[in-house]
Amino acid sequence: MSALTAATRENFDELVATGTTVVDIWGPDCKPCLALMPHVEKLAEKRTDLNFVKLEAPKARRVCIRLGVHGLPTFLLMRDGEEVARLSASTLSPAQLKAWLDESLERVGEEVS
Repeated sequence: MSALTAATRENFDELVATGTTVVDIWGPDCKPCLALMPHVEKLAEKRTDLNFVKLEAPKARRVCIRLGVHGLPTFLLMRDGEEVARLSASTLSPAQLKAWLDESLERVGEEVS
């Protein structure tokens, strides 16, 4: 899988089915989402031990409803298709995102680099 894979409603379940995956749920009109995107891409390049998926909410409404997404941006940490951690905040710094990911991975037993 490339550093940051674009998911669709058709392939989302397949992309998160195995391994540990960070899901970035975003929207093209969401300024905080767009501001964080370059930082998510850099994080994906550094953390090659994880899968990174971005899901454009307006194009995958049913997936977002099924996942219980109520605001953007929302980040999910999934292991073998099951959600193990979630972060949703309209104001989120790159440092807060990295801290959440590191803490979540520690909690679920992944090695944190």
